[in-house]
Amino acid sequence: MTTDPWGRVDENGTVYVRTAAGERTVGSWQAGAPEEALAYFRRKYDALVTEVDLLEQRIKTTDLAAAQAEHTIARLREAVTEAHAVGDLDGLGRRLDGLSELVGERREQIKVARDQARVHAREIKERIVAEAERIAVEETHWKNGGERLRQLVEEWKAAERVDRPTETALWKRLSSARNAFTKRRKAYFSNLEVEREHARAEKERLVLDAEAMVDSTDWGPTAAAYRELMRQWKMAGRASRDAEEELWARFKGAQDTFFAARSAVFAERDAEFREHAEAKEKLLTEAERLLPVRDVRSARQALRSIQERWEGIGMVPRDSRERLEGRLRKIEEAVRTAEESEWRRTNPEARARAEATVAQLRSSIEQLEKRLEKARNAGRDKDVKDAEEALTARRAWLAEAEHTLSELS
Repeated sequence: MTTDPWGRVDENGTVYVRTAAGERTVGSWQAGAPEEALAYFRRKYDALVTEVDLLEQRIKTTDLAAAQAEHTIARLREAVTEAHAVGDLDGLGRRLDGLSELVGERREQIKVARDQARVHAREIKERIVAEAERIAVEETHWKNGGERLRQLVEEWKAAERVDRPTETALWKRLSSARNAFTKRRKAYFSNLEVEREHARAEKERLVLDAEAMVDSTDWGPTAAAYRELMRQWKMAGRASRDAEEELWARFKGAQDTFFAARSAVFAERDAEFREHAEAKEKLLTEAERLLPVRDVRSARQALRSIQERWEGIGMVPRDSRERLEGRLRKIEEAVRTAEESEWRRTNPEARARAEATVAQLRSSIEQLEKRLEKARNAGRDKDVKDAEEALTARRAWLAEAEHTLSELS
């Protein structure tokens, strides 16, 4: 009998393999030496080892599907259990058990990863739906909103699938949001057409009003009327692009024609006004020679002549008006001040009143001086103080009255 650590060949040529469950027959050998028989059946075992090695490598180094791996393990386990081979079949079985555990762990990892992917996918799709619903309710930039909804659908398709009920419910919300946005956009543009038609009719009326005034020479009121038409134009809203461009060209053309005519007239008038300003500059030079006023009567006569010529010259440019009239007012004020001073100086009644005031104050001072002398002699300090204060006040009044009287002399 020939033996091996894992099997033997008896004297009848029967080949056995040793397992934990005991020996079992794997074949017979009659063609040669027993060593050849063991070598033959060991090669069959080596073939099984090679298959297990290959499967182990695929499981550990590739993404072999768990179901396929388990199917292969089951096939190899059956092959090992029924193998007509000599070798450590129990060891191969344990290796296959280890591979089954590894596949189980891999399956669990895949399940966890799949669950996480579904959670992540659900978060993505809920975000997509929430944004779509916001666009459906809030977005008024229709082109951007429509484009963003198309992008959201593509993002939906690219995301992982979730469980069927959740997927169906979220997709229904997304579809409803898209439909709501489309309906709202259609309603907006439908209403917009009505508004544009109303704006076109209103602006057609404004154009006709503008064209009716184009030849007016009533510059101020017509300019104000054009400004009012422009205000109404801005309030009228927008018509369709073609109608807006055509109506605006007519409206602006009417305005431009009127204001160009007004500008031409104003330019001619301004040239005339500049000549008036130069003439008034010369009059001011003549008038300023009257200052300072020495002869009130001749100055008044000369100023009156200058004022008459001033009025006869006419209007000057607006930017020169205040400056020129300001210079003339200063001259007029100087002459008027000189007249008032002359009148006060030569007025008999004023002089008489001034003389009476001076005489009255002098008399009052004499009486106070006598009172002061008596109070001092009598030692009445309070009366002395009252008299001195009264004298001080009246002497001040007398100085002012004498000054006024001197101006009237």
